[in-house]
Amino acid sequence: MAQITLDELNEMNKAALVAALGDIFEHSPWIAETAFAGRPFKTVHDLQQALNGAVSGAPKERQLALIKAHPDLAGKAALAGTITADSKLEQTSAGLDQLTEAEFAAFQRFNALYRDKFGMPFVVCVRRHGKDSILRQFELRLQNDTAAELSSALTEILRIGALRLAQRVTGPDRLDVSGRLSTHVLDNHRGRPAAGVDIEFFEVANSGHCRLLSRTLTNADGRTDRPVIADRPIPIARYELRFAVGDYFARAGTATAEPPFLDVVPVRFSVAEPEGHYHVPLLVTPWSYATYRGS
Repeated sequence: MAQITLDELNEMNKAALVAALGDIFEHSPWIAETAFAGRPFKTVHDLQQALNGAVSGAPKERQLALIKAHPDLAGKAALAGTITADSKLEQTSAGLDQLTEAEFAAFQRFNALYRDKFGMPFVVCVRRHGKDSILRQFELRLQNDTAAELSSALTEILRIGALRLAQRVTGPDRLDVSGRLSTHVLDNHRGRPAAGVDIEFFEVANSGHCRLLSRTLTNADGRTDRPVIADRPIPIARYELRFAVGDYFARAGTATAEPPFLDVVPVRFSVAEPEGHYHVPLLVTPWSYATYRGS
């Protein structure tokens, strides 16, 4: 659905507002209907608070129905393509459409264990997690009692709603739901930014499998034209940036051994703060390199 402005939203009648926001929460337009009474909204944050208040103020039976409206992760509905468009995009963003046989079996096993214990689907904001992190959340939350797990599920639903809302409505403010990952390559041998370095970005699974997420080149400033990740959470996961420094120094005419001592420099790191700012630079010569976490 196209973006709308907060001013446009404030001019809508209830039916139009529900049509615009009714799918922010999975199959639960009653949340937008309830929030309508809070108009006019001065900020997107005010709108978010009204939607969240509708959820938190609902009877337990309705909250449980909201949780049950969500699909299983990598479940039958996802495989059949019958989940909502938002859910499909969210599960795809976490790579749940590219599971290995072992990963698929693990998701099916955890889905069954969770439903057997709690009688509802496991809900997590998948855009904040990689595959391994989601499986870890299954393990941790299966240890909860029912009351704690109902609270956890609703917290995750509010996170999902906030991300969808941030994509849907623009206003004088922005919801704090995004992280940022950037990089920068400095040629310490020549004392200048390294332009034209090929960079590959991977998610690294516990199994050792690496999923290519993006590929880019550094510009004249030694940076990428756009951050590696921006305007969305950085999923909790292990990652690897691979810098093709051997090719870079060869093109620059730098004298090196044959074959060169450094070819592709891998920098493996983990993200624990989806809304955090991570800067992972590379300081490199033909014979050495260093990195650190910046922000």
